Amino acid sequence: MSVRRDAWAIYRESLPVLLIALCGGLFAGLVLEELVEAVEEYPGLLVMMPVFLATRGNVYGALGGRIASGLHQGLIEPQFHPSPRLLNAVLASFVNGIGVSVLIGVITWVALVALPGWSPASLVVLVAIMFVAGTLTSVVMIVGLLSLVFAGFRYGYDPDNLVGPIVTTLGDVFGMTFLVFSVWLVGLVV
Repeated sequence: MSVRRDAWAIYRESLPVLLIALCGGLFAGLVLEELVEAVEEYPGLLVMMPVFLATRGNVYGALGGRIASGLHQGLIEPQFHPSPRLLNAVLASFVNGIGVSVLIGVITWVALVALPGWSPASLVVLVAIMFVAGTLTSVVMIVGLLSLVFAGFRYGYDPDNLVGPIVTTLGDVFGMTFLVFSVWLVGLVV
């Protein structure tokens, strides 16, 4: 293949997914509007939000890269069969996604308590919000990422062109949605 043909193939495969990612980002911005009132009720929530969304991309981008490499090398089949490689990658991402979420709540609380003039919500509230949102997004990110990458691979798409936009879109849309849900849920309990 020529360089021009390779570039066109990458562009052709990436453009539709990037357009969907654009719409997902706009949707996530609309969901953010729902958090405005909660920011006043739970100080520190706005500090955690960008870190939470960024870590979705970091943790599940790494998972997507492992899956894409495994598909290219023939080490992973594009289906939900319990292979040790797939299970290990998924389990590690799940634990990392939840662990990092809880850590975000703790570090945010510690940082805001240490800074003069800040009065964050309680540690339990911030950690609970992050735990619920982290757990729910971990499940959706894993199932969604694997489903879309496997389907794309079966239809001849390069998974390397799909992973970034899929992770970004799923992370933003479901991250924001589950943040709103976790704030609501923690508000019911607290």
